Amino acid sequence: MKQLIAQAIRFQLSDGRQSLKTAWNVLRRQGPSQFQFWLIALLIGIAAGFGALFFRKAITALQGWAYGAEDVNYIHSFAAGLPWYVLVLIPTLGGLIVGVILHRFTPDARVRSVADVIEGAALREGRVEKREGLASALASLITLSTGGSTGREGPVVHLAGVFSTWVSDRIRADGITGRDLLGCAVAAAVSASFNAPIAGALFALEVVLRHFAVHAFAPIVIASVAGTVINRLEYGDVTEFELMTPGALQFYVELPAFLILGCLCGLVAVIMMRSLFFTDRVMTKVQSALNMPRWLRPAVSGLLLGVIAIWFPHIIGVGYETTVLALAGTLTFYQCFMFAIVKTAAVAITAGGRMGGGVFSPALMIGALTGLSFGLIATAILPDVSGTHTLYAFAGMGAVAAAVLGAPISTTMIVFELTGDWQIGIAVMIAVSTSTALASKMVYRSFFLTQLENRDIHCAAGPQAYVLSLLHCGGIMRPIGDPKCPDQETCAALVGQGNCVRSVSTLEAALPIFDRTELAYIPVVSASGDDSGEVLGVLFHIDVLKAYNKALIAASEEEHS
Repeated sequence: MKQLIAQAIRFQLSDGRQSLKTAWNVLRRQGPSQFQFWLIALLIGIAAGFGALFFRKAITALQGWAYGAEDVNYIHSFAAGLPWYVLVLIPTLGGLIVGVILHRFTPDARVRSVADVIEGAALREGRVEKREGLASALASLITLSTGGSTGREGPVVHLAGVFSTWVSDRIRADGITGRDLLGCAVAAAVSASFNAPIAGALFALEVVLRHFAVHAFAPIVIASVAGTVINRLEYGDVTEFELMTPGALQFYVELPAFLILGCLCGLVAVIMMRSLFFTDRVMTKVQSALNMPRWLRPAVSGLLLGVIAIWFPHIIGVGYETTVLALAGTLTFYQCFMFAIVKTAAVAITAGGRMGGGVFSPALMIGALTGLSFGLIATAILPDVSGTHTLYAFAGMGAVAAAVLGAPISTTMIVFELTGDWQIGIAVMIAVSTSTALASKMVYRSFFLTQLENRDIHCAAGPQAYVLSLLHCGGIMRPIGDPKCPDQETCAALVGQGNCVRSVSTLEAALPIFDRTELAYIPVVSASGDDSGEVLGVLFHIDVLKAYNKALIAASEEEHS
């Protein structure tokens, strides 16, 4: 009897192992089923949540050690009492370490952030660079801990993308699955960073995937909730910012003021974004003119930040303390005006020096300062029909951040969840919608999409713009010898006229030739050598249009599935 039971147990164990092996092989070959995919989404959410949590706690620990502060949430007040040479030395050394890391582990000494995650979702089947991503996370950690004036959301979003990329590579996920897993990781990272589950899910859909497909919603929500649970296990069910004075909206009469505030915040957001791009161009030219080693560039930016911090320690880090003071309405108009200008300059220097970090937290701070400045004036002019001026700080915080991120829906939600005040949503919605509409006309929709456009990566206009870069001529051409291909002499004549493309070229290079020449076909030459290289095949205009149309249909099906 005992032998029979033992044999039955061994049989069950063997059968179980075989079932797990079979399931794993199916998972690797065909991608996860719905239930399996949700389980993977949960695991990725947990991993991304812990990554965001450890990143935040590492910043706290390292910043406290570097500056000797007991509570880094009030690092500005503490740093004001430090000797001037300490304020200069810390960010300079931090920038030097960042420069060495990026020089050693990235080919272009550039920190990876949200823009690269958007590129990965659109062009790389949901994958991001893993080695460069880990180096960027470490560089951003040091930047934020040693006086860099950026935020932590950009690094944690890309770090989460590294986790999902590893999983996608392991299970050999296709493009749709890879993008969905990337969205899950991003949602969990944002949720764990800010204790904002709703906004985390919407951010992944609105900013990274840039669609609201039903098939992606459930797993992304699962991952977002997982990230939030991890945050709350550590910090409790508390909001990021605690409003010290309640907001009261004098409905209807006061609404036009928030329309004006939205326009102002849209302009402020554009100034902030363009200052970042301008500073990057200037520092690149200076670096080239002086033949400066690329590892030294972040150290120079750190030195400049240290000098500014002597008079304005408010620029250090994410700006939590100053944002809280603005939301509480304890700053004067002059302080708001000066802090906003200096913070914008500090963010531009940090980004231009390629030190690392994100733009969301600085946008919140600058928005709160802008809103409070406007509120102080508006309530002073019409005190009888105005609510509290802190309400304007609240709305301004969301309006500038939404315009910078190009994400009015998720930013509106994240502001609500950061503060826990849901009673004044109409004011925030009006300011956010107006600022986003205005700013999107003056840049390529958002800071991240403009970054990509500056690199000639055309994601802002949607799949109809970037899908051409995914289709290579070598994969669409008809080889020499095909019955419909022209003879060698005809191909050679076209090559001599410059009407040809290389096999590694994409349809971005081919379509302009067809439009310019109105030819029905053009030769495809080898990738090496000059234009008179070996003719490998012929690219027909009709085949190009068919491939383009098929890719657009696939993108549309994914977005509406």
